[in-house]
Amino acid sequence: EELICFLYLVEMVPMQEQMLSMMRCRKRKLKVSVVAVPKTIDNDIPLMDKTFGFDTAVEEAQRAINSAYIEARSAYHGIGLVKLMGRSSGFIAMHASLSSGQVDVCLIPEVSFALDGEYGVLQHLEQLIKNKGFCVVCVAEAAGQELLQNSGATDASGNAILSDIGVHMQQKIKTHFKGIGVHADIKYIDPTYMVRACRANASDAILCTVLGQNAVHGAFAGFSGITSCICNTHYVYLPVTQVITAPKRVNHKGRMWHRCLTSTGQPDFR
Repeated sequence: EELICFLYLVEMVPMQEQMLSMMRCRKRKLKVSVVAVPKTIDNDIPLMDKTFGFDTAVEEAQRAINSAYIEARSAYHGIGLVKLMGRSSGFIAMHASLSSGQVDVCLIPEVSFALDGEYGVLQHLEQLIKNKGFCVVCVAEAAGQELLQNSGATDASGNAILSDIGVHMQQKIKTHFKGIGVHADIKYIDPTYMVRACRANASDAILCTVLGQNAVHGAFAGFSGITSCICNTHYVYLPVTQVITAPKRVNHKGRMWHRCLTSTGQPDFR
């Protein structure tokens, strides 16, 4: 008998439409196999080692960081400020900062921080300018939202519209250094969609190919309501219901975040 194979790309949020499609198929008793392929550069889907697009995004983000580093180092008291994508998690900012080795401060949404005060980010930047003569800051787009005014608005997909932490930090840094009478040349770089609007690198291309092939194999094997993914270095199938429970976030007590802290040398901004 004919089997209809329904493949779709799945992001962490929202998933309402995909789940409704599955429910309608069950209700009408259609012979449809629903198989998902994880898609998000943010790498924020739980239980999965990696989603396709993440490696490419990190690689592209390094270009922005390298540009900020060159601009900051070439200027008198230069401060390179880079805002990277990361709606609910800081994986791109963390991995790009760690791999570049040029970042002095990395700020992610999983770790709260203070801008002002004795142990704030601005005080640390002041010390970096004094000791190094320049510095580079990398911030994820969802970082520090508690410091900004929340409009409560949502986009067409139902996601909260984030306040711009990059512009906020740019203004705060300018005001701080002007207030203490120290010259600071701020180079703000926001690559936005350039991080994801590029050709996939070799790693992502292979990962995407394998995930797509496995999705088709799963459908013809009779599975439905599953997603093809890589988990604990193995290619596996997981129930869609299990991977949409909550976004995966950076473990601020984990080794990778501490590796990033070791690389940047930043203190605890609390």
